Amino acid sequence: MAKFSSSFAATATAILVGTAPVSAFSPAASIISTKLHQHTAFSTVTRPMIADLMAEATTTIPSYINQQVVPSYVETTSNLLSFSDQGQNLAGIFFQASLLPYLTFLYFLSFRGNRTPDLGNFGFQYLLLFVLGTIPSGIITKSTYGESLANVDWLHGGAEALLTITNVLIVLGFREAMTNPDYTKSGSKFGIAPKIIGGIGVILFAVACALGTGLGFQAHSPFLFGAGNLPEDTVISLPFVMHSEPVNALSIPTWAIHFSSVFEFLFAMDIIWKFASTTDNPKWKGLTWGMLPLHASGIAACTYHFFYNPSSLQFLVELQAFLTLLGNVTCAIAAYRIAISNGWTLKELNPFPKSDISPEGIAIDEAAALPYNVVAATDSELVLAAKLFGLTLVSSYVLKYGELALDLPLTENGIAAGAIVFGIPAITGYLYYNRSKEESGEGFILPSFGKDGEGLSMADVKKYGAAGTVAYVLTELAFWAVAFPVASTALYQTTGHWPDVINDNGDRAAVLAFIFTGANIARLLVPLRLGAALALAPWVDENILNKAAAKKEDS
Repeated sequence: MAKFSSSFAATATAILVGTAPVSAFSPAASIISTKLHQHTAFSTVTRPMIADLMAEATTTIPSYINQQVVPSYVETTSNLLSFSDQGQNLAGIFFQASLLPYLTFLYFLSFRGNRTPDLGNFGFQYLLLFVLGTIPSGIITKSTYGESLANVDWLHGGAEALLTITNVLIVLGFREAMTNPDYTKSGSKFGIAPKIIGGIGVILFAVACALGTGLGFQAHSPFLFGAGNLPEDTVISLPFVMHSEPVNALSIPTWAIHFSSVFEFLFAMDIIWKFASTTDNPKWKGLTWGMLPLHASGIAACTYHFFYNPSSLQFLVELQAFLTLLGNVTCAIAAYRIAISNGWTLKELNPFPKSDISPEGIAIDEAAALPYNVVAATDSELVLAAKLFGLTLVSSYVLKYGELALDLPLTENGIAAGAIVFGIPAITGYLYYNRSKEESGEGFILPSFGKDGEGLSMADVKKYGAAGTVAYVLTELAFWAVAFPVASTALYQTTGHWPDVINDNGDRAAVLAFIFTGANIARLLVPLRLGAALALAPWVDENILNKAAAKKEDS
């Protein structure tokens, strides 16, 4: 009976959660019904008859459930949980952790004193729909095809299209505020049309997720039916082609979506940099610097696709997730600095209605009503769209078919992958460094967290003399002392084995990538590092320098 009860409970649970139909009981029930029908020849139901039926039930139902229902239930449940299981790896943890800082970023960005353009602000909010869109698409790819989203082109391209819409909305919103002289009075000339288009994009993607598998789309069915893909015979006949494409290679439409997202994000960084002049608030340039890790995250995704998504380069996925988390944190810090420079205080967190005669509130409202410093647009939206389309199309064809002339994409070279991921954003950062140097005379100014720019600097450390310098060196050494063990542990949590940095190029590249990324986090947290050095300086002076001087005098 215990076996019967457990099997019955498994089936009942499967039915309740919807993973097994009620008809799961029907075959066993029909056997018992037949048995009961055999006994109906008797005018009365006797105790032996009941015992016979119970014996039949305890043998027939458990046998059927264990052989037919439970395996189906377990398989279905496994498929349903497969996407959740991804959340337990390093990439999933980073992606989940990145949500809170992004919501914090949206809160500070939306502060009324910032004068953030409505459409641009909506664009940043729209990104949440892209994040939500990856959930059903991820479930479908795992449960239906047993693949990751990166390998299912039609869903991959559809999800990334929402990211492209995000970047377009951001660019349109900030650009119009900078160039439309009537924006402050009459609002956006686009009206609600961009928001409606964004909503249509979400609906179309939802419909594709719901109906795609039923329409016969396979794991490697190309996005938008592969519009623009060259015929296989044509590709093979190209004189420079040395390799054939793997089956999971991205289609032209999917590559176009990726390239357009990268280019649009670079446009957004440039426009937000210029928005500092539009609002007479240089803190907006800090948001451009804060967006740099997100740019690197996009490059990490493209690099993974460049190598055809091999499992041996899984660290790129973890790195992409980590850079997303890092970028959301730096953007949140940048938005906070913008907000406090425009009058945000802790009083804004008060959920109750604010006084209409509050001096602080009146000052913020007056600042929010100030007009923008409008500049004439050099190109129309149509011209910019044409440039973006041409650049995207050329880049997609060059990469998709040009890499077939190279051995590198098939070598799964972790060092080369890391160089691409950090090299391209490093160039972007260097360009903004020179741009900042030309405009302000300084290449990169350490972020401060005060309203008027006050904050810690190396000058504060130098005030402690040799003790301050030694303390700063010790804090740096402490970072590097823990960097390798932390990076090794991260690799172990991701791959299930400890890194072999001597014999395995992939492990060596992964560990170096984690350490390099951690070093960049430390650079972004300069105020905390300087604060640690200042706190350590008195101890260094008393326990190291003074004791060393005393020993020298005794000798």
